[in-house]
Amino acid sequence: MKETILKIENISKQYRLGLVGTGTLSHDLNRFWYRIRGKEDPYLKVGAVNKRSAKAKEDYVWALQDINFEVEKGEVLGIIGKNGAGKSTLLKILSRVTSPTTGSIKTKGRIASLLEVGTGFHPELTGKENIYLNGAILGMTKAEISVKIDEIIEFSGCEMYIDTPVKRYSSGMRVRLAFAVAAHLEPDILVIDEVLAVGDAEFQKKAIGKMQDISKGEGRTVLFVSHNMESVQQLCTRCIVLSNGSICFNGTVVEGITYYLEKSNSVQIVNNFPIKARKITIKNFIITDGFDNEVNNMVIGLNYKFNIELLNIDSNKLINLRYQFFDRKENLITTINTFMKNGQFNLEANSKINFQCQIDKIQIAPGHYRIGIEIINLLNKDLLYENTDFYNVEINNGDYYQSGKIPSKENIGKILLDYNWEEI
Repeated sequence: MKETILKIENISKQYRLGLVGTGTLSHDLNRFWYRIRGKEDPYLKVGAVNKRSAKAKEDYVWALQDINFEVEKGEVLGIIGKNGAGKSTLLKILSRVTSPTTGSIKTKGRIASLLEVGTGFHPELTGKENIYLNGAILGMTKAEISVKIDEIIEFSGCEMYIDTPVKRYSSGMRVRLAFAVAAHLEPDILVIDEVLAVGDAEFQKKAIGKMQDISKGEGRTVLFVSHNMESVQQLCTRCIVLSNGSICFNGTVVEGITYYLEKSNSVQIVNNFPIKARKITIKNFIITDGFDNEVNNMVIGLNYKFNIELLNIDSNKLINLRYQFFDRKENLITTINTFMKNGQFNLEANSKINFQCQIDKIQIAPGHYRIGIEIINLLNKDLLYENTDFYNVEINNGDYYQSGKIPSKENIGKILLDYNWEEI
């Protein structure tokens, strides 16, 4: 039977915007007056949603709002979301660095946190002295730390500098030492916030292996925040997606990553319509996903529709419409032609027509691409329109093979192929 080691109930965190962090004296007195009369804090009913790009219209903002979830013993929970979604605030509350405005946290056992590079380190103390200091902060005795210290130093890879003040360490060395301390002092729950991004590839691999040992071999729990989706997939057993301070997804890792990537419209449309070219007007162009939502950020393996609206302002034409995909280095990756699949399309004089091209499974590797458009009149081979820099899209990694595994970017190349293996 699974044991719940962490339970989050209705956690919300409110901050005051501007130079004053917690409120004015009048607000504090008002809160006190409501509290002694047994009434609810009046400022809990105000406050904007945590949307960092929006213009501030209120004095308060909800960094987190109504967060509820449970974590089982031995589980590795991935927490992902855009910058400013509330991930770090949530981990600070769980680590008791700050307190929630409302809600409660129920936990069994000791929590060790690695929220920032060198958290709890004193720059004037040596690496070894900081191991004892950091271990004491995490609730360990000197004797308990001494038993583990050689193992901690070896794992950190900083043995040469262990008697040197930490102020002379690089950021990568500090995070190595901080992670080594947190991972080896046997917390029941290890909270990690994006710090592995500072370390090099060798240390990231080593750290992920250690966290897997902690969760699977030792049955301890890990809460892991990262923007590296491959690390999340490799390490985590479940995933939560935060958006504007609220949980918008709670489920399997691959589904969570796909949901997050599909909803993250990081590339902005830069085109203005209509676009006129040689008696052809492009009135509109959009890409829609499987739910008919307009997107300019796609995920490999999912289906999309490319919709274009053309206005022919003179005589009849038989056209071939071509989309071209170019990478950052101007290489042509692939083309999509109406002529190759559907033959020629007739544009009657002074008429408007909509074309839709459906791609059942995007096979282009993750990256940034430009879409070019060519329109050719097949009656006289006249080039009616050409723009190799018409539209920008971002293609993100995903579960292309529906296998529960996200392919490594380094091993994809430019195009993915669909295939099956069998023994014959």
